[in-house]
Amino acid sequence: MLRRLLMRRATVTACEPVAEGFRLITLESPDFRSLEWTPGDKLQIAMGSVFVARTYTPIEWDAEAGRTRILAYAHGAGPGSDWIRDLKAGDACDVFGPRASLDVSWIPGPVFLFGDETAFGLAAAMRRQGYADKVEFVFEVNDMAQTRRVLGALDFRAFRPVERQPDDGHLMEIETRLPALAASGVTFVLTGRSVAIQRMRRALKRLELPVERLMTKAYWAPGKAGLD
Repeated sequence: MLRRLLMRRATVTACEPVAEGFRLITLESPDFRSLEWTPGDKLQIAMGSVFVARTYTPIEWDAEAGRTRILAYAHGAGPGSDWIRDLKAGDACDVFGPRASLDVSWIPGPVFLFGDETAFGLAAAMRRQGYADKVEFVFEVNDMAQTRRVLGALDFRAFRPVERQPDDGHLMEIETRLPALAASGVTFVLTGRSVAIQRMRRALKRLELPVERLMTKAYWAPGKAGLD
């Protein structure tokens, strides 16, 4: 009963592997036709129970057709990764949302988006909503070749992957660019891994970046599951 009250039934109409662990998933539901969506909104999908859900960022939303797409990343073990690996066209799922998460629609000028594999969906949503010419995408990733395959499938032309190092030494390379970026007037959108976000945020605080030019959203944290 709780599931029927809170969630909407959707059908998986396509589940396309784009690289190892990544699936481009199309969901359709008549209920989607009456809903509004803003780039950066979140969609939560029940993993067999209304109390166990995983959160995804829709890439696009077609209200007329009642259709949306998400890029899902299966990394490690857990309900979300198991669901992604086993998913196939024709499967049904229960979804909650879309709901506000990280509203990037108001940003008037250039954007520096930092994230990782979990931020690809947000990046794709921003790109499809007219941000292509004013966003610099920088991602910390585990596999450079895999990243290029995934973002190529999403029709990205310009992005900068930085290979993740065990001691987070790769973040120093990104930090060296922050003073010039801050001086140029960009708005910083920091997403993905909580530890990396905290480090970037501290560096920007030292530069006395105005708070209105900084947005953050942690999609995951080491040792924790199912961040909202």
